[in-house]
Amino acid sequence: MTKQPRSGFRMTGPKVLIIAVSSFGVILAANLTLAFNAVSTFPGLEVDNSFVASQNFNQELAEQLALGWDVRASHENGILKLAITDSAGQPVQVAHLDAVLGAATHVRADQTPDFRFSDGAYRAPVDIGKGNWNIRLHAVAADGTEFRQRVVLHLR
Repeated sequence: MTKQPRSGFRMTGPKVLIIAVSSFGVILAANLTLAFNAVSTFPGLEVDNSFVASQNFNQELAEQLALGWDVRASHENGILKLAITDSAGQPVQVAHLDAVLGAATHVRADQTPDFRFSDGAYRAPVDIGKGNWNIRLHAVAADGTEFRQRVVLHLR
């Protein structure tokens, strides 16, 4: 039985070093890319000072819950609808309404819809696509009670 001649490929020290350095280079590049994207798309802080915000949290929460409001969001034919109802299920017309609509993962596409009250709900034209959206709602009741809520909107 005769031996077959070996192919021309040989694993040498420099080849192993190139493979190892290339592998770690790819891993490092992927990690740096992911870290940069995570930091650059982070929306930021909800409050400037969490200690100060916590001082009145329980009182503000009790006041907000006493309103008994329920907020539902929907989007159809380019119109964003916010239905705010009281504990009896009746539409609520607030003294003041501010809302920011944005993607759940970044603030690049944030927009401030111009809501108008009609037919028992607040409506505003918005141009958004499919996905998960957050509406950061700030409303003021007729008696001056502030109402803050993050309303999640899933579009399929």
